[in-house]
Amino acid sequence: MSSSRQQLKATAFAALHAGEPFVIPNPWDAGSARMLEALGFAALATTSSGLAFTLGRLDGGATLEEVCTHVAELDPLTELPISADLENGYGARPEDAAKAIRRAAEAGAVGGSIEDWDPERGLYEREQAIERVHAAAEAAHGLGFAFMLTARAENHIRRNPNLDDTIERLQAFQAVGADVLYAPGLRSVAEIRVVCEAVSKPVNVLAVPQLTVAQIMAAGAQRISVGGALTWVAAKAAADAATAMRDSGDLSALAAQLPLERWLGTSD
Repeated sequence: MSSSRQQLKATAFAALHAGEPFVIPNPWDAGSARMLEALGFAALATTSSGLAFTLGRLDGGATLEEVCTHVAELDPLTELPISADLENGYGARPEDAAKAIRRAAEAGAVGGSIEDWDPERGLYEREQAIERVHAAAEAAHGLGFAFMLTARAENHIRRNPNLDDTIERLQAFQAVGADVLYAPGLRSVAEIRVVCEAVSKPVNVLAVPQLTVAQIMAAGAQRISVGGALTWVAAKAAADAATAMRDSGDLSALAAQLPLERWLGTSD
């Protein structure tokens, strides 16, 4: 059973999808979640690749239990709604996708995403993909609060940039109950606009460096996420500083100072 706190987060998250378009950044640990909250964002989404990095693994290397432990650690530390990156639902069967949604909700999430991609088998056939989203939607909408299910069509980041198939999948996911639609890997304003005009549910777009937030929102996106990108920005900064220390003895990067008391101070 959800708590009143989770109910409030769920209501706030659903309202964001009915209001002005927004950016939902992806923290990779508790500290980055607190930082992003302090910077004024309205919601957070976990990142499978970022979490796997903190465990010393590649994307796809975290288990469902580890993902849910991650959500359970973040949830009490932030007042922001959290949506969980649940990859392919940790199993090919529709009931696996449903289980992942329920487990994420138990951990404190008020949203979650399910992909149509299996690391071992590749893209699911369309009917199987639809069945999995349908099962996830039934689980999400049976929780007793407004859990926002995001259904992902993975074509464009899985070497199959078939826009027609992507749209048909998203339309089918919408028809079986997905609350948010997501096709990571769209690269142009034109592609984003075509997808957004083809569906009636809110669309999440994965940020790409060559476009601005304003351009993506003008194309029709309701939500913009960044996936693991912020993790790699942080890791690159650390690697560059460490490389400079190793190769030239340059310690100047260590002069960085952050407002940690403001970011990490106890929240009311």
